[in-house]
Amino acid sequence: MKCKTETIPNYRVAYVRRVGPYGPENIKVIEKLKRWAREKDLLKSAILFGIPQDNPETTQPETCRFDAYIVISENYEIDETMSENEISGGKYLVYEVNHTAVDIQKAYKNIFLAIQNNEFEMDNKPIIERYTGEQITNPYCDICVPVK
Repeated sequence: MKCKTETIPNYRVAYVRRVGPYGPENIKVIEKLKRWAREKDLLKSAILFGIPQDNPETTQPETCRFDAYIVISENYEIDETMSENEISGGKYLVYEVNHTAVDIQKAYKNIFLAIQNNEFEMDNKPIIERYTGEQITNPYCDICVPVK
């Protein structure tokens, strides 16, 4: 599994939120966002994010929030079907992984082992999944862990 550190800038984003247990239903949220982006001709050079907002170990599954984001320019006007937010940039530990349940679980184990071994200290921001370029259509993503 490839790993690197990267400084991610602040981004203005349009997004869709789903509330409920994390899992396969989150894919539908990302697909909804991709359909919207395709209709608006935003998908070709897009940066997409999947962001689980809650820790499923401490939050009831039925109240877990999952957001699917797309980066938009400062002057882009979104319609009423999307919400708007900002991703807070900073230093991130970035893992490129095959986007399967097994590989994602393996990546999270490695991430938390590195943090437990004091190699990195997590920042108080959510872990994000990033999809850019060919990752949008191929089964890969970057898991971006905020670190200090």
